[in-house]
Amino acid sequence: MLGLFRLPQGGLPWRVPAALAVFTLLGTCTPRPGVVEQAHTVGALRVASYNSPTAYYLGAHGPEGPEYALASRFARSLGLRLEIQLYPSPAAAIAAVAHGKAHIAAAGLAVTPEWQQTVRFSRPYQRVKLHFIHRRGAPRPKDIHELVGRKVAVVAGSSHAFALRRLAQQIPGLHIEEVPNLSTLDLLDRVWSGDIDATVADRNEFFLTRPYHPELRIAFNFPSADEMAWALPKDDPDIALRVASYFGELERQEPDIVARYYDPDERYDYAGARALVRDLQDRLPSLRPLFEHAAREFRQDWRILAAIGYQESRWNPDAISSTRVRGLMMLTEDTAGAVGVGNRKDPAESIHGGAAFLAQMRDTIPDRIPEPDRTWLALAAYNIGYAHVEDARVLTQSAGRDPDSWLDVREFLPHLAEAAWYEKTKHGYARGWEAARFVDNVRSYLDVLEWAVPSRALGPSPG
Repeated sequence: MLGLFRLPQGGLPWRVPAALAVFTLLGTCTPRPGVVEQAHTVGALRVASYNSPTAYYLGAHGPEGPEYALASRFARSLGLRLEIQLYPSPAAAIAAVAHGKAHIAAAGLAVTPEWQQTVRFSRPYQRVKLHFIHRRGAPRPKDIHELVGRKVAVVAGSSHAFALRRLAQQIPGLHIEEVPNLSTLDLLDRVWSGDIDATVADRNEFFLTRPYHPELRIAFNFPSADEMAWALPKDDPDIALRVASYFGELERQEPDIVARYYDPDERYDYAGARALVRDLQDRLPSLRPLFEHAAREFRQDWRILAAIGYQESRWNPDAISSTRVRGLMMLTEDTAGAVGVGNRKDPAESIHGGAAFLAQMRDTIPDRIPEPDRTWLALAAYNIGYAHVEDARVLTQSAGRDPDSWLDVREFLPHLAEAAWYEKTKHGYARGWEAARFVDNVRSYLDVLEWAVPSRALGPSPG
């Protein structure tokens, strides 16, 4: 994974500049080495990307995102470690490839004629519909002609801007504002707030924003669709062939790898506390001793662990999500390894691992924060990682609110999914709305458990 590998020992730092000097002196007499050869020389595949839910972000257990998932597998297929280089926009990531600063760009890129002038695009790995988005309650434009006279904005220098620019040439009176230094998610937020009437978003972007902007609606579809691909150097047909072969193999073996990051996660669609009451008699009795044993070891209330387990899997040891987390406590493979879980499908191991991970998160929360806020913050960290909880606390404090209060921090967690906010943070994008809802659900289940099942456990209670 990113940052876990070291460059080979034995003189590599002087060999790379020396090699570059030789290529410079030889000029056109010696062809420039291809991407794969360059990558093996420096010991890593350097991939230009963009901090966004559609590309790369830091999750609870390390780097995540659809482009990260694709690029890390491709690097492994070449026998290389992955080195992600983050750029402020997809256009900047493309420029990095065009100027030789990165080997490839994987940044949620759509193929456009404008960008094809400077880079070669790989075989597309996904075709995505484009939508015009408006807010429910405002007059719904039925087609592009009804946007004449309305305030429509897109991200400057984006594939959406290129497409609309061409379309606007055919429709007199259609004005499209191209806004710099923002993302499509920012513009979707502005549609929601009423600052603009409409914007263009691809299906992936729209589905990512729906959980915290449910009032947004698709007005109509764009005439064309985006083809998502990687940007490659124009003069290297070998890397284009390798990437095409890689995407072809993925299409046959794991066609849903990208869709996992956009499809709704059923763990967060469970019915709520009423369904929990029905499961208390059927599922909890055999699991309760396991929850109590783990709670005693880590000095927790067993009912909190049971509430987490219900939120994650509805107490199903065989549960598996679209992103391949599995087991009763839905642990990732990396987290399971870190807390000593060998078999995630074993309920005793899964519960023990979840308790250990929650204890780690709780011990990381500053000592001055009292209960129950300490536990609620720890639960949020369990869901999205402590680093992102800290980012939300910083945003909370910057707004003059209390960073030690769960209710105040909860208000700012959803902003971690909005570029205007997460670009100000240290660790970037996170599904903060999901963490807030995760804690809300766990607390609801805990309320039912505290009412229905008295505790016999030792250890602190969140109050």
